[in-house]
Amino acid sequence: MVQIGVQTKNVVCDENPAVGFGMLKEAGFSCADFSLNSYLTNLSLYKMQPNHFFDQSEEELYRFFMPHKKGADAAGIRIHQMHMPYPNYVPGGRRELNEYLWNVVAPKSMKICAFFECSYIVVHGFKLARQLGSEEAEWEQTERFLHFLAPMAKELGITVCIENLYSSMGGHIVEGPCCNVRKSVERIDRMNNQYGAEVLGFCFDTGHASLVGLDFEEFISTLDFRLKVLHIHDNDGAGDLHQIPFTFSKTRENRASTDWDGFLRGLRTVGFDRVLSFETAPVLTAFPNEMKQDVLAFIAEIGRYFAEKTGTVHDKSE
Repeated sequence: MVQIGVQTKNVVCDENPAVGFGMLKEAGFSCADFSLNSYLTNLSLYKMQPNHFFDQSEEELYRFFMPHKKGADAAGIRIHQMHMPYPNYVPGGRRELNEYLWNVVAPKSMKICAFFECSYIVVHGFKLARQLGSEEAEWEQTERFLHFLAPMAKELGITVCIENLYSSMGGHIVEGPCCNVRKSVERIDRMNNQYGAEVLGFCFDTGHASLVGLDFEEFISTLDFRLKVLHIHDNDGAGDLHQIPFTFSKTRENRASTDWDGFLRGLRTVGFDRVLSFETAPVLTAFPNEMKQDVLAFIAEIGRYFAEKTGTVHDKSE
């Protein structure tokens, strides 16, 4: 039964997380994508200036996040998915930093995911094709990282989800890791067969797919049951803006810049019955704070529209 979710970023604050989760429930959401990546940002990592949040012990991290867990439970919000801090490898970064991301941040992220009783955590593949000369060599490095996570994923009952990404080259946006759906399917199946469990799945990101011109319907249909989570958001075809669906158009006749029809056809084809999860946190800072609840409700309404058009049964318990 399909449900509707959204990022916690820019809604749930550490000072009083229960208030933010209550806002999500009031807006019409029943699930959340916990923004774990907010606690160690990509910008800080690319600047080689990581904070020390993940230096805390597992017990300290559990105590820190206990109010968030209780707040979500009290509001009736299920943490369906979360995003591991990224990148997991900084090209050209210090060895000490990359070892820290691999050996400290990633395992503790998995433990936090389990603490929230969350079944899915999204990771970014390594962006190394240019340095290593091929997509295959790039994947070998990502696969090493996934094999590092896989035994823990199996033990904790978590599915690690790779995501279709974009890269920048010479000022142009090009396909990044995990944009070849057939390779992704083969790689997911191979790893899951090896471990005898669903340790690896896929997160389809609509914004990234639109930027590089992927065929939404074909991509989703080919993924089939391997599609576990979604990042739903919109952009103008030129930048990764994370805006509300239907925000942008390609022509004066207002044809949507993102192929939402193909997206919905793909979901119908595979019988998607999980969570329609919106990755639209930046939108909330564009509106006055007094309008935040209304904006969240509008995003949830789009989720209900998507649920109706996919032909799935929408869980109206929220």
